[in-house]
Amino acid sequence: MNHEIAITIAGEEMLLLAGKALYWPQRKNLCIADPHFGKAAAYRAWGQPVPHGTTVANLTRLDALLAKYPANHLIWLGDFLHAPESHAAVTLAALHEWRQRHSALTCTLIRGNHDLRAGDPPDTLNIEIVNEPLVIGPFALRHTPVEQAGLHVIAGHLHPVFPLHGKGRQSLRLPCFHVTEKMTVMPCFGDFTGGHPLKARPGSRIFVTDGTGVWTVSAPCS
Repeated sequence: MNHEIAITIAGEEMLLLAGKALYWPQRKNLCIADPHFGKAAAYRAWGQPVPHGTTVANLTRLDALLAKYPANHLIWLGDFLHAPESHAAVTLAALHEWRQRHSALTCTLIRGNHDLRAGDPPDTLNIEIVNEPLVIGPFALRHTPVEQAGLHVIAGHLHPVFPLHGKGRQSLRLPCFHVTEKMTVMPCFGDFTGGHPLKARPGSRIFVTDGTGVWTVSAPCS
């Protein structure tokens, strides 16, 4: 089982993680896109019967990543909270408990479109909040996948998934990393979300994950 795949992006070794995150070993930076914390709470506030505990489950997965890949900087690529209703007490309590366990970890949120509607997370979470892009080394870290001259863009927003077809009508869609010469689009970290299907195209690489392993499903860039 491949829990990670090492690839070179803009001259830097990066690890694409089965946990739907990207790890930059040289700088010990962990990047996560689109957690959409509090999405279930928002849907319940809108009268929809959705399950409880999604925020805690996602934070537990994040704990496992941080235990395996020591990070000094956690960068959220937008859409931290899903909606204004995501400021529910139970959601914020889970986030504060998680932050207390990782109080020494520097956290930065690059605002995404949902952040603009939901509002910034509370100051008490001690998260630096910036607008896109955040430039670090050869990379422009963004929420929206827009090319930036002279830099490799790492972004989220699209929630990319790749369809896999089995025998007969059997098929499934798995979250994926989509890597091209100028851009890497990351899978959505949050579980309670949809996805945008991709097709393998010349000059791109697609890496799918089921949450436990990660695999290459298209030919490398030429």
